[in-house]
Amino acid sequence: MSMQWNDVDGGMDPVSSADFMPRQQLKSLQMQRMRAVVRHAYEHVSVFRGRMDAAGVKPDDIRSLDDVRRLPFTHKTDLRDHYPFGLFAVPMPEIVRLHASSGTTGKPIVVAYTAEDIRVWSEVMARSFAACGLSRRDVVQNAYGYGLFTGGLGAHYGAEAIGATVIPISGGNTERQLTVLKDFGVTAICCTPSYFLHLWESAQAQGLKRGELKLKVGVFGAEPWTEDMRARIQREAGIRAHDIYGLSEIIGPGVACECHCQCGPHIFEDHFYPEIIDPKSGEPLPDGAEGELVLTTLSKRAMPMIRYRTHDITSLSDDTCNCGRSLRRIRRIARRSDDMLIIRGVNLYPSQIETALLRVRGTAPHYQIEIGRENDLDTLAVRVEIDPAALGDQLADLEDLRDEVSRSIEGVTGLRAQIHLAEPNSIERSQGKAKRVIDRRRLS
Repeated sequence: MSMQWNDVDGGMDPVSSADFMPRQQLKSLQMQRMRAVVRHAYEHVSVFRGRMDAAGVKPDDIRSLDDVRRLPFTHKTDLRDHYPFGLFAVPMPEIVRLHASSGTTGKPIVVAYTAEDIRVWSEVMARSFAACGLSRRDVVQNAYGYGLFTGGLGAHYGAEAIGATVIPISGGNTERQLTVLKDFGVTAICCTPSYFLHLWESAQAQGLKRGELKLKVGVFGAEPWTEDMRARIQREAGIRAHDIYGLSEIIGPGVACECHCQCGPHIFEDHFYPEIIDPKSGEPLPDGAEGELVLTTLSKRAMPMIRYRTHDITSLSDDTCNCGRSLRRIRRIARRSDDMLIIRGVNLYPSQIETALLRVRGTAPHYQIEIGRENDLDTLAVRVEIDPAALGDQLADLEDLRDEVSRSIEGVTGLRAQIHLAEPNSIERSQGKAKRVIDRRRLS
């Protein structure tokens, strides 16, 4: 689907007809593409063919969208088990781009793109930025990392596709980021939400005022974040903070993105077919029910993914959005089915700690969870930075702050934690995904 341009307030804003396609027409397109991608995967990827044969399913058996449930799941371990090129569905001469994960656990995840895949990626990223209200009148500071990580180039191509001025600054080098933010008249920034908070704290420390900047929009992703963090960013920085969702195994960023209504990312369903399943049984769940997001690529040629289990916990909403888009939305993803921690028999998600901390004035949203074991019992400690404005308080006030943090965490999680108040900027920052959890139980 090509981008169109609407004359708005004397400028040309991008819009895609696919975003507003009638549902029945969208389902027809999904069915056409579903049959094609299943056949493509079956004929060219031995892993998919073997699993479909074992399940007694042939490409011609996919006669409706509900038939996708008959297809086997794909897992992240499949990409590692068949490293590096075992899931490619086209010959290497047709591959124009390779990306890979950081490889923090074992072999990296390698993903491939044909020229058509790159075009689709640029399109969905352009639609993402358009949904956030960006256009060719914007100056976009792209602080996602360039290189093997998909974030940098994905955002870059999408911003160029809508005609925006792109600054490929990549991550890190806070001083340079702030200089460019001010001097280049940046109106939109792309990075992780935790890195933006670090930039904003640094800007405040340098005395940079909101009125000195033209920044109006942040497109944040690559790590879970909460509505409380969004509220803090918007309140302190005076910008609109939009959630963008994606993963390298599917295409990179641009699988889904929020519109100006900020009520959940719209999935670009003409290219990515979503399901919600029970993470334990694997059974499909209806719209509105919480479960694990499963995605099937509908147009990926180099490396199609059939029923890929993302482990991201969310729900699908088919309620009509005020923006007019017919695309369904996913609820903000704040946790995963595989990042759950079990502490003294209690289930704990890092996002719960963030929620608890953001309720307490005097703390900054930079923290680390440390889990250990003493005398065969789990221990839980949380290091959280003090807001610079609270540094001048008396020791007794800091003790009160520590107690308040402890009560807030216990109220949200049901767990008592040892609280360590840390000085501003003492917890290591990351230009990529913030490292929130240190589990020392695995080291013993």
